[in-house]
Amino acid sequence: MPFDLLIRNATLPDGRTGQDIAIEAGRIVAVQPNLAGEAGRVIDAAGHLVSPPFVDIHFHMDATLSLGLPRLNVSGTLLEGIALWGELKPLLTYEALVERALRYCDLAVAQGLLAVRTHVDICDDRLLAVDALLDVKKQVAPYLDLELVAFPQDGYFRSPTAAQNLTRALDKGVSIVGGIPHFERTMADGAASVKALCEIAAARGLRVDMHCDESDDPLSRHIETLAYETQRLGLQGRVAGSHLTSMHSMDNYYVSKLLPLIAEAGVAAIANPLINIVLQGRHDTYPKRRGQTRVPEMRPHGINVAFGQDCCMDPWYSLGSADMLEVAHMGLHVGQMTSRDAMRFCFDTVTTNPAKIMGLEGYGLDVGCNGDLVLLQARDPIEAIRLKATRLTVVRRGKVIAETPARIARLALDGRPTSVDPAAYAPPT
Repeated sequence: MPFDLLIRNATLPDGRTGQDIAIEAGRIVAVQPNLAGEAGRVIDAAGHLVSPPFVDIHFHMDATLSLGLPRLNVSGTLLEGIALWGELKPLLTYEALVERALRYCDLAVAQGLLAVRTHVDICDDRLLAVDALLDVKKQVAPYLDLELVAFPQDGYFRSPTAAQNLTRALDKGVSIVGGIPHFERTMADGAASVKALCEIAAARGLRVDMHCDESDDPLSRHIETLAYETQRLGLQGRVAGSHLTSMHSMDNYYVSKLLPLIAEAGVAAIANPLINIVLQGRHDTYPKRRGQTRVPEMRPHGINVAFGQDCCMDPWYSLGSADMLEVAHMGLHVGQMTSRDAMRFCFDTVTTNPAKIMGLEGYGLDVGCNGDLVLLQARDPIEAIRLKATRLTVVRRGKVIAETPARIARLALDGRPTSVDPAAYAPPT
């Protein structure tokens, strides 16, 4: 009996070459060289890289593609973005939220991005965005895994109805508890919000993902409280701290204590390079801080680090294209992670690492995994980041759901080749 789909002559992220990947009934059934058998469709990878799908572990889909509504963020700062979102919320409609989210998901699929964790603001008493994104989640389920975080954008204690709205959102089916402790009125309130929100997650058996210390203030240390509450409540492996940008301003002595605590608690760290490099350090003249958390220092401690896109054409960020290789590219540069090993790690931060944080079942390229993969116009993960490689083919459960022609430049130069393939320049081994 033929396979549903057969990918021939693929290179895998771990360096194996000449691999054939067979998919049947939505799952990978074989990965090996020179696989015998026929298939309903055969794709020649021609030595190009086959990767598991990209994963965006931190996004705001309720705001995506809203750029210019009701006005632009003139200063480009985080606080003006928050204020602008407050102006936009009363103008939101269910239909527009769904339409923008679905358009974004179309773009995501084209980029090989098949899993997204999105924070959804619950400080609008209508819970309009919650209802809209729960609807979108159902609609896109056949081709994209969408996970929702109940996010009290205006502060769990600072916003008078946030607590009850968060409970309502969870009761409706939102599956992750969010928070923003550094936006509370005092450090004490911020710490108290971490405690309260983690207790809610523990009682409901849910995961936690908090906007934590998205500040240049080195005294914003709510990640320490988050690690403590994770240990106290037995939430190890279910908690993530997003942004953690204050850590780039902390002194090294304190960080030498903090990183082992995060590792001991099994708390994951989510940096958002595109946004962190743009929004942080806004009060600096020169030298100007980069903003990204201490990713290279986290690695030796075994902390699971992932990169998120955060924003795409919204009140906080006017750029973005659902391209997780662009995210990895920025993270690599900001973190000065240019060794061969570190660059491969940056590829993991937008694939396998966030998949672990989300707890995606059947993710990967092993036999038995879901038949989900991306064929890239690159020869290895480093080249994929360098080129922000074209997604030649995107597969979901063994079905091709997106295709893009290879990027080939035609030349008209005397004595030179007639074309240039950017992936034809072999990287060093």
